[in-house]
Amino acid sequence: MANTNIQLCSRRQMSFYSRQLLNVDTSIQSNMISIRYFCKFSIIFKPMQFSSKQSKILPKVATQDNVIHVTEPASSHESSHPNMNFQSKKSEMGLTDSSLESTWAHRAWLAIGCGAMVAVMAKSIIAIDSSESIPLGLISAYIGYVLADLATGIYHWGIDNYGDADTPIFGPQIDGFQGHHKRPWTITKRQFANNIHALARPASFILGAFVLLPGNTTVDAFVGAMTSCVVFSQQFHGWAHSKKRQLPKLVVGLQEKGILVSRLNHAAHHRAPYDNNYCIVSGMWNPVLDNSKFFKKLEVFIYSRWGVRPRCWDETSTEWLQDGSYFED
Repeated sequence: MANTNIQLCSRRQMSFYSRQLLNVDTSIQSNMISIRYFCKFSIIFKPMQFSSKQSKILPKVATQDNVIHVTEPASSHESSHPNMNFQSKKSEMGLTDSSLESTWAHRAWLAIGCGAMVAVMAKSIIAIDSSESIPLGLISAYIGYVLADLATGIYHWGIDNYGDADTPIFGPQIDGFQGHHKRPWTITKRQFANNIHALARPASFILGAFVLLPGNTTVDAFVGAMTSCVVFSQQFHGWAHSKKRQLPKLVVGLQEKGILVSRLNHAAHHRAPYDNNYCIVSGMWNPVLDNSKFFKKLEVFIYSRWGVRPRCWDETSTEWLQDGSYFED
């Protein structure tokens, strides 16, 4: 063991540990010695299993001819050390939801959701009991439409920046939006129910509860309009990725008037680091949120409170980089 060398960035820091290693029998070094560091070094004389987070900060350890080599951890999620089993691979974002066709389950949820929307709006009309109720109902519906744009922006920002495909409940949507950044044109290839069902499903339960409540023109008009705009925002989103000649004239007119999110408005979102223009109903909130740095301030608060960094703070991953055209090919 007199010829044992320890190659580290700092010999001074390891001078003590090198003397300890000289007293360890070589027959157990390869299987029982692991060297780990995080701010300072420690030596543990027993086999260990590490989590995926720990594996990212562990050095590579290899023994050859009584020489112990310690190097910086690679960018890969797995260590090359033969005696350490790391299982931290994650599927590439945006690939788990690759189907573009509607299924009968998609169509069923869309039908239930649309039925609930119609029921709530009809309930709002039936509840009209005076001439004053009509303008109040219309104003409430308009407020619902305005707040739906804000709601889609906040939700879009959240799933763009936090979580991954394995996140409970929201994982499929998070994964789908990352895939959309990489291949934005695919949204125009999705069949209608395929594109809408993920939002129609929770809306069915929310609206179903309101159908059972006593009728109120103002409340029902607000809830019905807001929920409907949120559910169909994915279709408005898809139209924002379509070429003008491919859209009905009515849709083009609504986009040009700013009633629906326009191609120009939403195209600004599809530029790295994808940190603006999140709203996808009308886009009216985008200038307000971006100019006030609302999301930037919220990201700083979340990071200072819980230490979680949003994706848009880091260099854009290759999983996000656009592959193909913004518009339908």
